[in-house]
Amino acid sequence: MYKLLFNFIKRKLPKISDTEMIALRSGGVSIDQDILKGKINYPIPFNGEKKLFNTNQVDNFLKTYECKPLYPNNDNNFWIKELGKKKYFSFLIDKEFGGNKLSVNEMSEILTKIASLDPALGVAVMVPNSLGPGELLTHYGTDEQKKQYLPKLANGELIPCFGLTGPNNGSDATGKIDKGKIIKNEKGETKIRVTLNKRYITLAPVANLMGIAFDLEDPDNLLGKSGITVALVDRDHEGLIQNTHHNPLNAGFPNGTIKGTFDIDIEQVIGGKNNIGQGWKMLMECLAAGRGISLPATANASSKVSTFGIYHYMKIREQFKMPLSSMEAIQEKFLRMFYHTWVIQSSIEMTNDILDSGKTPSVISAIMKQQTTERGRIVLNDAMDIHAGGAICLGDNNFLEKFYRSAPIGITVEGSNTLTRSLIIFAQGLNKSHPYIFPILDSILKNDIDSFKKHFNQMALHGISLYGKSLLYRIFINDYSLENEIIRFATLTNFVALKAGKLKKEQMLAGDMADQFSNLYLAISVRYYNQKHNISPFFTDYLIDILINENRVLMNRVIQNLGTERVLLQHLKKPEIERSYERERFIFEKIMNDESFMREIKKHIFTEGTILEDLESCSLNNLPLEDLNVLKDKVIQVGEFNNIK
Repeated sequence: MYKLLFNFIKRKLPKISDTEMIALRSGGVSIDQDILKGKINYPIPFNGEKKLFNTNQVDNFLKTYECKPLYPNNDNNFWIKELGKKKYFSFLIDKEFGGNKLSVNEMSEILTKIASLDPALGVAVMVPNSLGPGELLTHYGTDEQKKQYLPKLANGELIPCFGLTGPNNGSDATGKIDKGKIIKNEKGETKIRVTLNKRYITLAPVANLMGIAFDLEDPDNLLGKSGITVALVDRDHEGLIQNTHHNPLNAGFPNGTIKGTFDIDIEQVIGGKNNIGQGWKMLMECLAAGRGISLPATANASSKVSTFGIYHYMKIREQFKMPLSSMEAIQEKFLRMFYHTWVIQSSIEMTNDILDSGKTPSVISAIMKQQTTERGRIVLNDAMDIHAGGAICLGDNNFLEKFYRSAPIGITVEGSNTLTRSLIIFAQGLNKSHPYIFPILDSILKNDIDSFKKHFNQMALHGISLYGKSLLYRIFINDYSLENEIIRFATLTNFVALKAGKLKKEQMLAGDMADQFSNLYLAISVRYYNQKHNISPFFTDYLIDILINENRVLMNRVIQNLGTERVLLQHLKKPEIERSYERERFIFEKIMNDESFMREIKKHIFTEGTILEDLESCSLNNLPLEDLNVLKDKVIQVGEFNNIK
């Protein structure tokens, strides 16, 4: 029987590309796998040394920073160079090479604080501390490469960028990627000739050390190696062209192109000759920083600044002879802002603790990138509505505009959110996160029927057990608990998994499953955050109820759109949780009157000397009346500019 089953599944398996298989074998799992097992496991809070980089140094730097475009500018890239000199590009580099290797928690906090003042400055710090030359050299560089480059990257002498994306490979990172060829030059030397046309490369206009990725061919079998390869190129390399830049929505950070046809030495491959063709594996194993740390930190900064600023603004600003905070229409939008901001900060803290434990969960990093940037955009949209005229006019008092301008950038980079949601989190992530699917797949690919039999039996028992639990919970418990929702989702997942490769085409279904998967991870993080900081059990329950309710809508829709198997899943369908205006009024009043909520929102954002500080001073009413009136008048003004004559 197992032989027949083995052959049947083998025939039904979709073709899995080499790059997909590398992605499946790269990174690890964590709570994502627990969810698909139908249970909750909370990570151990990070207890390591948290403050290696001087916090006062960060604050002092931000006090002096001029909020103007980092690029293009007429200051000879002064602020980029200052970041390098002050070792803001060294957070992934070991101390032995002059770096300040930080915990994930500390790096995330610093990135959030910097981005809270200026998202462009945040981007400039994130790129060298994410996927790029520093991280790749640390993990894969030869000893000679590490000694040559890492100290100069740590002290800012070298400013790095990483060139992956081109006109024909955006979110499809390796699709029609630039080509390289192993050749013999006129001197008889073995070289790599590359032809580059890279775009959207952050820091490229100011970088003097480029990491480049290309598909290397060896048509004459000179080295016997080929495939995706990453190498290093200096700015003054003959034939390298860096003469144009992009302007992403006037956000103010350097972004541009790397072009040219030129030869490089084999020794310029990161890791040397042995790492030729290993580039995709290297990139997949290092994606956690960009997806799981840097971009969520940006969303955290924008959401916290928006929520903190609007909280104080709506207490000060009056319309119809009342503060905005007294109007339920405003309260409704602000509650939504607060909900998403709290979910973002909770998920970031839990994810940081997971990463600091040494785990590298690739699916969770994809969830974090997609969910935090999308939810951050919702926060900004509601904040813009409340701030209204002040939000649409440029000026010193507009604390939203720079984040609103930058929001689509975070959603687009590191794989667009559309791709991440509908293809990666669940459609591909199912193979990675499910406790038994990949072992079964692997056994088939290795033609190992004994391993197949073992893992198939485990999966069958797992599926039957979950299905039975879901029935029992419906009959005897039928509550709104998070534990119940996880069992229901894991049960549904086992049925949806039967679609196998069809999930890649059924992207609406995969997207809805991805949203449920993500919401459960976020709900666990909300509870984890409250357990760690003991803020408010009733507020925690309120947030989890919202996430559960979102999932009920999604689950009902998925089941309704399945085939005949939906007959077996009717017990999983549940009505939405009814929205209570009274509950929302109560939550709003608690947020407005309990200072602990806003203290959490204010954590890790920079306010000193900014409009945020003025807004806070006004709403706290801790100034003499005359001074308070002057300040109130100041903070509600919008930018005014001299007319053109």
